[in-house]
Amino acid sequence: MKKTIFLVLALALSFGLGFFFSNMIADKPDNKAKTEKESKNPDVKKVSGIGGIFFKCKDPEKLKEWYKTHLGFNTNQYGTRFEWVECPDINEGIQWSPFPETANYFAPSNKEFMINYRVDNLDYLVAQLKKGGVEFVDSTETYEYGKFVHIMDIEGNKIELYEPNYDFGKKED
Repeated sequence: MKKTIFLVLALALSFGLGFFFSNMIADKPDNKAKTEKESKNPDVKKVSGIGGIFFKCKDPEKLKEWYKTHLGFNTNQYGTRFEWVECPDINEGIQWSPFPETANYFAPSNKEFMINYRVDNLDYLVAQLKKGGVEFVDSTETYEYGKFVHIMDIEGNKIELYEPNYDFGKKED
């Protein structure tokens, strides 16, 4: 009988302590604010950015070597990683744009995607790519927000190269 009472008391005590500690944790300002923010604001982002670009190709090793040679990718067994660049003076970020399946923007590629790579000096890179025999789709076009040119990789993927104009959108003092 004493064992049963002791067991019931031990279970009640552990349940009570668990309830007490879980409420203490839930009442922490960080957790409470996050829970209230998430439940009261349906506009809270669930996705905060792009973590990677993944695609199928015929020969991954050969394609990684092409990107290393012509675009300077520091490739490894997984591909490469890019450093995230913050530009507080302009509305700069990663553009996510679905296109209708009838769009010709990716032509002459017949692939269902196109990747835009940001570069530091497009004119220099274009000269290097021409020396390397890279196929160009068009010539460089300049807009107030930057320069663009399109090339093809060795597997027929159209690539958009973009040099942002970091002066675009700068706030005047």
